[in-house]
Amino acid sequence: MLRLVKRAALSILAAPGATAPFYPLMRGRATVFMLHRFRDPERGIEGTDPALVRRALGLLRRRRFEFVSVEDLFRRLRAEGPPLRRAVTFTIDDGYADQAEIGAPVFAEFDCPATVFVTTGFLDGGLWFWWDRIGWVFRQTRRRRVRVDVAGERLDLAWESPERRAVVESDFIARCKTVPDSEKLAAILGLATEADVALPDVPPPGCAAMTWEHLRDCEGRGMSFGPHTVTHPILSQVDDTHSRREIVDSWARLREQARAPVPVFCYPNGGWADFGPREIATIKGCGLAGAVVGEWGLADVRKFGGGDVDAAFRVRRIPFPGDIPNLIQYVSGVELAKLAIRGSL
Repeated sequence: MLRLVKRAALSILAAPGATAPFYPLMRGRATVFMLHRFRDPERGIEGTDPALVRRALGLLRRRRFEFVSVEDLFRRLRAEGPPLRRAVTFTIDDGYADQAEIGAPVFAEFDCPATVFVTTGFLDGGLWFWWDRIGWVFRQTRRRRVRVDVAGERLDLAWESPERRAVVESDFIARCKTVPDSEKLAAILGLATEADVALPDVPPPGCAAMTWEHLRDCEGRGMSFGPHTVTHPILSQVDDTHSRREIVDSWARLREQARAPVPVFCYPNGGWADFGPREIATIKGCGLAGAVVGEWGLADVRKFGGGDVDAAFRVRRIPFPGDIPNLIQYVSGVELAKLAIRGSL
């Protein structure tokens, strides 16, 4: 019953004019949406429905929300330029081919700037993502039980249905995020061996990267690109030299290949535990203007003017929602009002 009431309330808020009283709450703030994959049934890619993105962009245009690029957002958070008012920014992580082939045309259709944070080693063809390799093993194996060592811990993984297998896969990925990078990679190789699955040298079509040619073509359509490391490790799980190399080299490689690289970094995984002062110092040393995280929240100019000198390197984002009513709630100030009522703003 509570869920039905909430759904009805959200539907009412999605009506034209219903959220206008909340708009003043968004002054000096921006909603930064975070996307990853775009659905493509032909290649077996699960992700955001491009038709939903198209509906969202059309609605935001009609209601006169402002589409702000990442680079412009950071300038205006530093109070350089006009104040933020009902501003919405779109970011996409990793650098998959579907982001260029499916996502870019949708954003171009609405003249909406979007920034993709690319993993440069992925675009160079030197790797495919570790979570995709895990997913490949679970989909290809004929076994229903494997035992794998992860950082000295023996895990007994078992499933009897595709649904249970998906849960086991998700839990294994989550466990891999908590261990040193070298241990994670060893665990994935161990999983493949135990599951009797060969890992291809190059990613299968559903896991493929965009090319540098894709990237430059997308720049011509109004999309921009920022650095997201070379190999996408969780930076807090690698040593000092490795962490620095991932940040410095990704920015250098992007500057070689992109016409107008965006000087804003994106932390892999992006949780508070996934980076620290070491990474912020390296990003500053590269001359980058800031960084985005994966933690939920709004970008707020008030934080830039306060005592947090590193606020520009911890700008929050919101996962792109799966429906229009929730999207309107996030961009309009309704969510801020709810948080204020709860005392958690």
